[in-house]
Amino acid sequence: MRFALAIVVSIAAAGVGRAEPPKAYPPYAKPTSIAHRGASWDAPEHTLAAYELAIKQHADFVEPDLQMTKDGVLVCLHDTTLERTTNVEEVFPDRAQLVGEKKTWPVVEFTLAEIKQLDAGSWKSPQFAGAKVPSLDEMIDCVKSRAGIIPETKSPDLYGRRGLSMERALLEVLAKHRLDQPGIDPATPVVIQSFSAESLKVLRNELGCKLPMVFLTTQAPVTAESLKRVRQFADGIAPNKADVLARPKLVADAHALGMSVTVWTFRSGQTGNFDTVRDEMRHFVSELKVDALFTDNPDQFPRD
Repeated sequence: MRFALAIVVSIAAAGVGRAEPPKAYPPYAKPTSIAHRGASWDAPEHTLAAYELAIKQHADFVEPDLQMTKDGVLVCLHDTTLERTTNVEEVFPDRAQLVGEKKTWPVVEFTLAEIKQLDAGSWKSPQFAGAKVPSLDEMIDCVKSRAGIIPETKSPDLYGRRGLSMERALLEVLAKHRLDQPGIDPATPVVIQSFSAESLKVLRNELGCKLPMVFLTTQAPVTAESLKRVRQFADGIAPNKADVLARPKLVADAHALGMSVTVWTFRSGQTGNFDTVRDEMRHFVSELKVDALFTDNPDQFPRD
């Protein structure tokens, strides 16, 4: 009996001081790294090269921002126009639209076949010459079973005015890949995000989407009261890092409502008072207790 008791005491003593495993609020199971536009520090954003590299750099989730083509196909691009990250000006010089004095080439004015003629890699580095703008289908084929996916409905109102439903198209693509229900593919969790509260409401209330959703916020103050309103249509909030630093209690306020906190965006060279992006991310995860981070540098995410 004494021997058995000694074993129990020994086991209990061994557990004293042992650190609790890091926790995170759903939909995350642990502090989570999200590859912002893929591994976009090292590869051209929103290309298959950036998504592949994000997985090699052990990102937990990969982010595709979504735009829509003239023929209603979801493609992975941050901007609503093509000129910043492609050579559209060279390939289609006569298709520009003037916004004030600036020439732009809106995504929605081009078919998928036309967009596939563009080089989306050379602007970053010659080594990526010939990279193409991927469709959401292609992005999912690249990432599925290797990481989670966190698509963003980008400027959905712009497309709605053209009779295109970004929300319906997104759910159709996810259903095609059997990713439209929570937990249906544990190796590929899906979280939907948007700056548009209306877009998230359409997904949840009109289209019956049950996938977890995150509401992105800008500089507007995020108060305890505003969080309660967001909780009615979203499972989490995604403020920028400046807002969290200005009011760290935002994290506890969100957690009190069962909401996750996903913060944007962490990248080398923009680390404020921190020496490195790893140090900055560690502060947010370990000290401020946020649940997930968008980063251009998933290889620098602190996992210790």
